Amino acid sequence: MSVFMGDDWAEDHHDVHLMDEDGNKLVSRRLPEGLDGMRVFHELVGGHDDDPAEVVVGIETDRGLWVTALVAAGYQVYAINPLAASRYRDRHNVGGAKSDPGDAKMLADLVRTDRHNHHG
Repeated sequence: MSVFMGDDWAEDHHDVHLMDEDGNKLVSRRLPEGLDGMRVFHELVGGHDDDPAEVVVGIETDRGLWVTALVAAGYQVYAINPLAASRYRDRHNVGGAKSDPGDAKMLADLVRTDRHNHHG
């Protein structure tokens, strides 16, 4: 069974949202950038799936230490083009308001339902 993680990153933190195959929220948190944040990330994921290959991550970048650590851990990482993420947000959020936790959920849902349209 796969789980889906959306990661909305900022310079000093990551908002993450983990959902199951049906789109049910498993956990949502703000994590610090760096080793401490990555440790908590792995703990959150490990509490719901022990096979890294079954973890699908959507994030709006394809580079950096955080992304490198995700790939090295064996997660399926999809770098979502920010313009594509914005269009997806507009499609599903009538108000158009942007929030980091909301974007993390949107990215998790995007890779859950539409990852076949994006490069992993």
